[in-house]
Amino acid sequence: MSRVPVSVVVPCFRPAATVERAAASVSAQSAKPLELILVDDGSGDGTAALLQRLAERLGRDWVKVIELPANRGPSAARNAGWGAATGELVAFLDADDAWHPRKLELQYAFMREHPGVALSGHGYSMHEIRGELALPLRATRIELRHLLLRNRFVVPSIMVRRGLPLRFPEDRRHMEDHLFVCMLAQKGYRLELLDAPLAVLYKPQFGAAGQSADLIAMERGELSNYRALHRQGAYGAPALLALYGWSLAKFLRRLAVVAWRRLAPR
Repeated sequence: MSRVPVSVVVPCFRPAATVERAAASVSAQSAKPLELILVDDGSGDGTAALLQRLAERLGRDWVKVIELPANRGPSAARNAGWGAATGELVAFLDADDAWHPRKLELQYAFMREHPGVALSGHGYSMHEIRGELALPLRATRIELRHLLLRNRFVVPSIMVRRGLPLRFPEDRRHMEDHLFVCMLAQKGYRLELLDAPLAVLYKPQFGAAGQSADLIAMERGELSNYRALHRQGAYGAPALLALYGWSLAKFLRRLAVVAWRRLAPR
């Protein structure tokens, strides 16, 4: 099997029910990555031992385990794996998600053919892999104005150049990936979105547990992101106020969607 110079980073916080599925989807890639880096984010529940057993089974020649001494959040875990990566490119996968078998093959080929792209992402499907792909893939340039209205990149789709100077912000635990891609776009880095569902998500993007507290934390995170970008000079006060209004409208819609999920017959 061919290898591609991509390091795969999977942050893990008490992931016993799903991490083997995630790792299996990496191992089953048509183009195997250079390495798989599993980062235990201070789980404190036996996760470290589970990851060590998984590395032993999959092969320690390409699977690494990093154990953080305390829980620091997904950004810190991703950054720790990124810092230990040796591949030219770094791809991120969450422990409760999975990849299409051709994800690395196709996305790496795109990044290799477009050296000016700092970050690429792609679409996703829910709960199951879509086998048939429309090839060749098409790419769309994503700019800051697109990201301010909606985050176009789910974390399991992100692939970056290892040498990028920016990292995931570790001072927040909600919407941190949104701020990361916005900061890249603001600084002029080229971001591209591929039109293929190469990731599989197994829970909704918001309100998966039906708890409004999570939605409130997400909303606060998004508003905090807008303020941070405003302070960095991305836009003026009128645009900030408009973004606040847009964000609050989305928040109300999410509340309605979660309420409908609770009431809908099962």
